[in-house]
Parts: sequence; structure tokens; C-alpha cells
Amino acid sequence: MFTIRTPLGTPERAATGHDWDMTKVLVAEDDAVIAQTMARHLAAAGFDPLVVANGEQALRRLRFERPQVCVLDLMLPAVDGWQLIETARAEGIGTPIVVVSARASEHDRINVLELGADDYLVKPFSMTELVARVRAAARRGARPQAVQRGEEIAIEELRIDPDNVQAYVDGRSAELTPTEFRLLYALALEQGRVVTRDELLQRVWGRRETHRDRTVDVFIRKLRDKIERQAPVHAFIHTRYGVGYKVAAEPKPEDASTV
Repeated sequence: MFTIRTPLGTPERAATGHDWDMTKVLVAEDDAVIAQTMARHLAAAGFDPLVVANGEQALRRLRFERPQVCVLDLMLPAVDGWQLIETARAEGIGTPIVVVSARASEHDRINVLELGADDYLVKPFSMTELVARVRAAARRGARPQAVQRGEEIAIEELRIDPDNVQAYVDGRSAELTPTEFRLLYALALEQGRVVTRDELLQRVWGRRETHRDRTVDVFIRKLRDKIERQAPVHAFIHTRYGVGYKVAAEPKPEDASTV
């Protein structure tokens, strides 16, 4: 049976220097006990929680009430958490989504973040941590659903197009997902400077690096698979071991195609 670790005694209102009274938090959780526990602690911290028990209700609330944060269980009836994230982001709903799930594998976390979630908490978790994650998500605010329109970036045979949220290698689309594009664009804007993993996590995913967090490395590997294999002349994504990554055009070895 699933349990949530909660501090002893009645939760106290957090003295954070921020007034959260008008901050609505949508809690989408089909276990009534868990949902009410989360709602009680969020309310004690000054938030205004709204509780729903299935994905259809959650999607309606996101569409028409636009809460500042959504706490989302993946295993919801009607519309599950994966479908909800994908639908919300496709409709341009930028509400920060903090996923809570018993699914603890790296694959599950990466998949959900790639779909558009902002944070991931593995059950069981403490209510103190949940409140801290929601508070951080509320501070960041709604994420832009399209990359802020800027100038197209061309680096040799690589063209990065913010208008279409896509990259093209030697004239062909690299078929990047929105998250892959944001990562590539964040690196390309630095014009060859090495960007640390922590910087990239903050810019693309809006969170700080944690111990053994492999999110950036996984997405860099995906970018290499989609870009480096297509590029006929240059390699573009480079690792500075122990530091981070950069985008720059460097000639491929002449025998690279035979390796």
C-alpha cells in the first residue's frame, strides 16, 4: 500500500516572504487520501489547491481555469498523465507540471520531461519536498510553448530555425522534438562557449542539477543521433568532459564515415 511521509504534527504555513494565497495549484490524483494530504499541506503553505480525480477533469481545469501549477499523478483514469501532458503542451498550455509517480526508472523520468513536464517526484515523497517543488515551479511561472522567436542560426550545413522550431542538416529536417530543439538552440546561442549541465538544466528544464541526474546527457545523445549522422562534413556537438557541452562546426575525420 502506498504511503506518503509527512512531518509530525499540523503543517505550518511557510514563512517564505512570498504571498502564495492567489496561487492556484491543481492536484490531479485519483487516490483520495493522497490527494487530500497533498492539498492540506499545500493549503497550509499558502497555496489554493484544486483537487480532481481523473485526467478529463484535470484537462478541463487546465484549459479554463489556468492554475499556476499542476501536480499530476501519471496513472489517472479517463486520460492518463502522459496523454494529459502531451495534449496540454500541444494546445499551448504552459502551466508548470510537477509529476508525482511511483515509476522511478530513468526512462520514465526522461520520457515525461521530454513530453513537457517540468519536474518529477518519485513516490513516496515528503510533503515538505512537494511544497518546495511546487513553490519553485510557481516562481518560474508558465513556460513558453514556443521558443522565443529569434534570428535563425546557420553553422555550416546546420541551420537552426526558431520559427519552425526545427533544425535542418544539409537541407533535411533533423526531426527534433521541442525539447531537443530548445537544448540545441540554447547551445547554439552561446557561439561555441562550453555550457555546463547545470546551466542547461536551468535554461531548458527550469531546474537545478541533482546527484546522478543524466537528463542533459540523454538528450545530447539524442541530438547527436539526429544531427551528427546526417551531417556530411562537420561535427557540431562537442563534450568538454567534466564541464558540459558546446555547439561548434569542426571538420569530421576523413574516415569518420567508415567508423
